[in-house]
Amino acid sequence: MYRILAINPGSSSTKVAVYEDEKPIFSVNLIHSKEDLILFKKTEEQFEYRKNAILKILAEYNIGICSLCAVVGRGGILNPVESGAYRINDRMLEALYDCPKDNASRLGAFLAAEIAKMACVPAYVFDSVAVDEMWELTRLTGLPGIERSSIGHALNMKAVARNWATVNGKPMEELNLIVAHLGGGITLSLHHQGKMVDMISDDEGPFGPERSGMIPARKLIDLIFSKGMTKKEAFDCLQGKGAGLYGMLGTADTIEVESRIAAGDREALLCYESMAFDVAKYIGLLATEVSGQVDQIILTGGTAYSPQFTKWVTDRVSFIAPVDIQPGDRELEAMALGILKVLRGEEQPKTYTHAERPLLLKKKE
Repeated sequence: MYRILAINPGSSSTKVAVYEDEKPIFSVNLIHSKEDLILFKKTEEQFEYRKNAILKILAEYNIGICSLCAVVGRGGILNPVESGAYRINDRMLEALYDCPKDNASRLGAFLAAEIAKMACVPAYVFDSVAVDEMWELTRLTGLPGIERSSIGHALNMKAVARNWATVNGKPMEELNLIVAHLGGGITLSLHHQGKMVDMISDDEGPFGPERSGMIPARKLIDLIFSKGMTKKEAFDCLQGKGAGLYGMLGTADTIEVESRIAAGDREALLCYESMAFDVAKYIGLLATEVSGQVDQIILTGGTAYSPQFTKWVTDRVSFIAPVDIQPGDRELEAMALGILKVLRGEEQPKTYTHAERPLLLKKKE
């Protein structure tokens, strides 16, 4: 029997689970109050706070550190990696520490490494947000030197895709699936023959509750220069309180948005339905990459709990393929079961090197 601790940090919570083989002993979502988080200027400063919260919940469930066989954390924004398990090493931690994007997912590897060290067991990440299996055709842009990259909710997307295939008794290698993860940021992916061959990241697709999505480049450049923004200020304006539903309506809470709509708020209706329209539009875009031959469309993430939102999307895309709704996420389960295969010797963990993917084309002089 193998006992595995899985850790998935989010912007305002840390999801934690312990599995014994395929069976969860517990799975909880530790909510961090705004009053606590406001004490930290940067995400990495939350390390001790979140570690102590994890150790406390382990103690509450009488899980001794020394009873663990492995610890797995959510993989942050790294250079492109393959799908699957990576043993956490110093190079990975250095890369995550130096990452300019202050994303909570980066804490997953640090927390896993620290608790694994305490338990004298190996630490891993699994299906990092930087999993890159994209086709070459999807990478080029109209600006030499800038190519599209795969950054998104790969962990949950691959998990719900595998789940749909298993439930329906179909091998992933024979399927074309489109998955939309409807979180604070919205990302979409195309799965072809078991590979995630295209990814629409949250900065190039639909706007979300806390993301601006794709912005017309000329207008974005004008905004940055007119306000004299620093690089950090420019990045910050694309996410958080100033972007997406939060920027337009003053809240990222979709339940509150729906309550406003029910009370007759026309602006809330326009913004919320427009977000659904955007999701449908990019699902259609991905469908063209496989000539419309899509077996299933899957909606997942927090906003997938909303019948109204998923209906708006479904009504626009069901002509392409049937729509399956898997609200929430399967991330902790996917991490634990992925590492279980490693512990059983069914798969080998990979080594992170921080190697950059070379550009397909270089700018002509």
